[in-house]
Amino acid sequence: MRRPVQLVIVLTVFIDLLGFTVILPSLPFFAADLGATGILYGFTVTAYSVAQFLAAPLLGRLSDLYGRRPVLLLALAGSALSLALSGAATSLGWLIAARALAGAFGGSISVAQAYLADAVPEERRTAAMARLGMAIGTAFVAGPALGAVLAPWGFQASAYAAAALAAANLVAAWFLLPEPPGRRRAPGRTGPPGTGVLLLSGTGFLTMAAFVGMETTLAFLGRDRYGWGPEAIGLAMAAAGLSMAAVQAGPVTLLARRWGDARVAAAGAVVMAACLPVVPAGPAWLCVLAVCVLSAGNGLVTPTVASLLAAAGPPDRRGARLGAGQSASAFARIVGPAGAGVLFDAGVALPYVAGAGLAGLAAVTVLAARNTDALSVGQQESS
Repeated sequence: MRRPVQLVIVLTVFIDLLGFTVILPSLPFFAADLGATGILYGFTVTAYSVAQFLAAPLLGRLSDLYGRRPVLLLALAGSALSLALSGAATSLGWLIAARALAGAFGGSISVAQAYLADAVPEERRTAAMARLGMAIGTAFVAGPALGAVLAPWGFQASAYAAAALAAANLVAAWFLLPEPPGRRRAPGRTGPPGTGVLLLSGTGFLTMAAFVGMETTLAFLGRDRYGWGPEAIGLAMAAAGLSMAAVQAGPVTLLARRWGDARVAAAGAVVMAACLPVVPAGPAWLCVLAVCVLSAGNGLVTPTVASLLAAAGPPDRRGARLGAGQSASAFARIVGPAGAGVLFDAGVALPYVAGAGLAGLAAVTVLAARNTDALSVGQQESS
């Protein structure tokens, strides 16, 4: 695939996620203005992940049947519509419905992953997934910063600006993004996911649950133990995002070429498991360092697991497999924060110790997935 087209798909996902993250700084305050309590705001946030959990496999399957380009364009159109509806919301129910709609079309990431997997040679697949992951991580740093700039004009300004950005992204993709030449049309019926897909999706779930447990509780830990305010928390999370993006900018590709995707993913999970208990155990500088290193570990896991999922079966069913992987990660974002919150109330260190256990188990599952027949067959068929 021509390198400019790779750049287009990466930029498409970056702009899509940029639009999503722009509204995050103002969203809690807007929801409160509409009458949200803490629990109701939790529903507002969770609606996105619940809808994504349900819709991501469907979008992936549709992209196998009807093509990556039309489904990706549909997802971009849905993102623009959901952001406009969020800005126009006059009640909390309306806002929750708009966030659910955004989640339903948030499966564009798995479709983009399938697009790249179809279009690049097997030896460059992990590098392509890493660039996509870097774009996502950068969007989660740049989007909230842009949202903070727009915040003085209110949530509506952020939402409508994000909707305009998403609409422009849709127009650009319509003209610049062709159907990947390597895609094979899927048969009308497929069987259940194989063992390899289940193990790899489980790896994604476990590492995401461990990571969001840290994200959920870090602000409380920083406030109670180190006296951090919102600015310090924001800087710590921005440093974590940059650490993840830096790993995906090049090191993960070099490591995967030398050691293979499964070993690199397992190593990333072990790094996460080693760093998580350190986060609440030391002084502030050590906490920040541990958060950055475990984020780098997560940056090793995400693109390599995506590359393994792309290879874990016939090429004409990649969209369904990658959609299943994204669905598992979305489910982790549903249950992970709640579980981490309960554990944090019982003991400050507990969510980090539990997260280390989950990450350690993820290292086992990804190595087990490497030995499945489906993964070997998929790699041979995609060669």
